[in-house]
Amino acid sequence: MKNKWIFPEPAGAFPPSPAEAGKEDIHPVVGALLRQRGILSREEQREFLSEKPRLTYDSFLMKDMKAAAEMILKAAAENRVICIYGDYDADGICSVSLMEEILALLNARAFHYIPSRFKEGYGLNKEAIQSIHERGADLLLTVDCGSVSFEEVEYAKRLGMDVIVTDHHNMGETVSDCLLVNPKQTDCPYPDSALCGCGLAFKLAQALSRLDTGGAGGTSRIGKADLNRVLDLAAIATIGDIVPLRGENRTIVKYGMKVLNRGSRAGLKCLVWEADLRPGEINAENIAYVIVPHLNAAGRLASAETGVLLLTAKEEEAQKEAAALLVEYNRERRRLQEEAFQNVEQLITELPQLPSFLLLHVPDAHEGITGIVAGKIKDAYYRPAVIVTPCGDGFLKGTGRSIPGVNLYEILSKASDLFIRFGGHEGACGFLMKEEHFSELQSILTEETEKLKEQNPEYFLPKLKIDAVLKPSDITFDLIRDLEKMAPFGHSNPKPVLCLQNVAPSHVEYMGDRKQHLRFQADGLECVFFGNAESAGFLLERGEPVDVAGYPGINRWKGRETIQFIVSDVR
Repeated sequence: MKNKWIFPEPAGAFPPSPAEAGKEDIHPVVGALLRQRGILSREEQREFLSEKPRLTYDSFLMKDMKAAAEMILKAAAENRVICIYGDYDADGICSVSLMEEILALLNARAFHYIPSRFKEGYGLNKEAIQSIHERGADLLLTVDCGSVSFEEVEYAKRLGMDVIVTDHHNMGETVSDCLLVNPKQTDCPYPDSALCGCGLAFKLAQALSRLDTGGAGGTSRIGKADLNRVLDLAAIATIGDIVPLRGENRTIVKYGMKVLNRGSRAGLKCLVWEADLRPGEINAENIAYVIVPHLNAAGRLASAETGVLLLTAKEEEAQKEAAALLVEYNRERRRLQEEAFQNVEQLITELPQLPSFLLLHVPDAHEGITGIVAGKIKDAYYRPAVIVTPCGDGFLKGTGRSIPGVNLYEILSKASDLFIRFGGHEGACGFLMKEEHFSELQSILTEETEKLKEQNPEYFLPKLKIDAVLKPSDITFDLIRDLEKMAPFGHSNPKPVLCLQNVAPSHVEYMGDRKQHLRFQADGLECVFFGNAESAGFLLERGEPVDVAGYPGINRWKGRETIQFIVSDVR
């Protein structure tokens, strides 16, 4: 499916604004790109591009933060047992690991609990709380979950436990009645509500450091070096949970990546080697596409405990064993994912016509990878997709992903009476239902999506947003190095898409074992198009002027540096 190209207004190369004239510290193209993203003043732009950002906020601005820190310190001082209750994804694994490390500095008696994706599902559950109580816990501290777990929190309180919830998920109508640290609360004055679960755990660690006086001479047992040391965990979780890489998150990620690249966390260092990354040169893409999937693979296929072990183990043998196991899990995850994707594609080809909403019953798909497959199907066919699998006793479990503009939560809400459990947001959802309602659900979703398609057909066309139109001669080493200062790229700060308009392609060369890649020149600028030779080759070989979209980089080979434009689309 061809992309519809969306150009900036007005299209064309960016001149500096009058206020910027004569100021050379920020490249005019970069300055214009930042203004497009709402980063307007020179001061804001310098902060955004800085290698040492200063944007951070006082933890105590967050509702219930001080009271939560005081309760934890009191529990540690009284030798009471604390249970850290987390989640089975990368954010939850990093959150649990960070809090274990911080509580150990307070000499607290603590253990953690992460529910099983398959047996328990996400969040607090009463059976787990009962088990935690039987293990002697006096204080239940959640990380990355619990905001709407009213009944479960009440159950824990009836068992005699104090409860602190730290969470970043959206609030519901009924919220947990306990100390609740979540910046998404409407009455929370904290300036940045976009932190991930581990980002909140880090802010709690800062609060504990400021209040603690249990060290020698009344000093805190959690020093600045201790807080800096756990920033690698907060950075991994922030990137992995796809929260906006703006504001305080950007500060956390920039400093956290420096900590990660120093290799001080031995378990992570083992994983870096096992995953064939370059130690000391880890970037945000490496974290997003290599480290995070390995951590997630543990919870998807087996137990998230392997991820926690990797991040917290002190013994070299345990670290190596955990890293090797995560690599094995991730390899198997990729195999299962590819197998399921091919099966789903086969199902789609057998449909009489392509529906506007893809609700697909895939009995053999592994439950741990259905969300990833739904996302791949959504991208491939550019429409909302839900993968449904049986989970025993006549029940089905569904996981979905959606395209921009199509609110998956709202559409599924039209069929809410068919679900036993249902939750999610605009872009993703999950539910549990009886198998007998499948056909009815399919009818409702198709009908609702067709209505939306009639009203807004543009939603169902894939789009490529162009950030700037430049000439090949504009692509210089200085521009590339200044563009890289906009990294780390991710949610709310995507890698800019640059367009070279009306260029003449030449020297077209196919690459790869299946000739699936292309190399060519655009008015003399070296371009590489990965994985799309079939769609673009015939166009480029004609030699007629084309528009090329992509992002420039520096290719380093045998000590020589050359400019290379990595192409995302050609028209």
